[in-house]
Amino acid sequence: MTAIVLNGCHVLTLDPRRAEFAAGHLVADGDRIVSVGAGPAPSPPAGARMVGAAGCLATPGLINTHHHLYQWATRGRAADATLFGWLTELYPVWARLTEEVAADAATAALARLALTGCTTTTDHHYVFPRGAGDLLGATIFAARAVGLRFHPTRGSMDLGASAGGLPPDDVVESADAILSATQDAISRFHDPSPSSMLRVGVAPCSPFSVSRELLAESAALARSSPPGVRLHTHLAETADEAAYCAERFGCTPAQYLDSLGWLAPDAWLAHAVHLSDSDISLLAGGGAGVAHCPVSNGRLGAGICRTRALLDASVPVGLGVDGAASAESSSLIGQVSAALLFARAVGGPAALSVRDAVELATLGGARLLGRSGEVGSLEPGKLADVALWRVDSFPHAGIGDPVAALVLGPPPPLELLLVGGRVIVEGGRLVTVPEEEAAAAARRASAALIR
Repeated sequence: MTAIVLNGCHVLTLDPRRAEFAAGHLVADGDRIVSVGAGPAPSPPAGARMVGAAGCLATPGLINTHHHLYQWATRGRAADATLFGWLTELYPVWARLTEEVAADAATAALARLALTGCTTTTDHHYVFPRGAGDLLGATIFAARAVGLRFHPTRGSMDLGASAGGLPPDDVVESADAILSATQDAISRFHDPSPSSMLRVGVAPCSPFSVSRELLAESAALARSSPPGVRLHTHLAETADEAAYCAERFGCTPAQYLDSLGWLAPDAWLAHAVHLSDSDISLLAGGGAGVAHCPVSNGRLGAGICRTRALLDASVPVGLGVDGAASAESSSLIGQVSAALLFARAVGGPAALSVRDAVELATLGGARLLGRSGEVGSLEPGKLADVALWRVDSFPHAGIGDPVAALVLGPPPPLELLLVGGRVIVEGGRLVTVPEEEAAAAARRASAALIR
């Protein structure tokens, strides 16, 4: 790869000193950052591509810590339902998933993520209809094509309606089949290397769709796997889930997971909206993190995550888009703005600063995925995952602080997106997969499920 030099941009490093440079530089050579600082790059590598970045803000690439890529195919459905009603309507539709639909939906969803500043994303795929093909492999192929660093998780559901769960019986699998398929996914795809583009996680879906036994055995499987295999699930997303756990288990969702040994530093939990002070203490004591999904929580009326309380308790917090069927905009930079506004709506203007909000989407996400030594900040030696935002056009004219322009203003044009030094977006256009192709894939996926 050609070395790339950004000169003249405001650089938000998020390094340990939280250094910023008003007219600084960044140099990427190969897949690594080699220089960040004030003024122009002092000694650019021979043959480097020079980018005049005046009027732009450079940030670490954004990290998406919760998604369901396949749900791009069912955007706009059950638009006024709560989570349980939304799931009840969509489970039968998702039961018709195929490998082709999963590939098309993932291509569209990943393309949209890239265009909104995302360099690393997770995926939580937990619906595996019989005979559907290699659904997880389809998403991995799509991520390679788009060029994002990918942390797919092999999700699962084994608790159907006949056993007291929410999903219909025809979309769940047996625990033995799930554990075998999860082990196979780790063996086929997981890459623990320091510059890895692909790491696999273990992700039983939720307390209302997974048995106690599968939750415990999934944790054991992850912890006996190669380094970098982590645990993920939904937790405490809605009041309905809290009521379900109280009735079925006699405790809160967080207490239930704690009883199964889940609340540890290798686990991160999506949503975590309905947490008491004691629940937050459980997460903090165990070291588990939270993927905050503000737009999806608002769309489904689930509530507002207690972000400030989690941060004050030293719980790691990242941001997640969540599936496009409950967050149709699918904008990761949009989650940054929403996280700030939701936190301030309930906690006042000091609840979250604009720089705190960007940190959630960068360093916070890197902590959840176990990669804070590689991504999440702009420092020499780290992977060259960089977003360059144009903040000098009319919608941001006169906003003196470029970080405030990014978070509080309209989503700015993405001038450049680098993943491991490779150009993924340039001039607001995806350069790896034509946007027209991604749009066509989205239409195909939706039409196939409707048929």
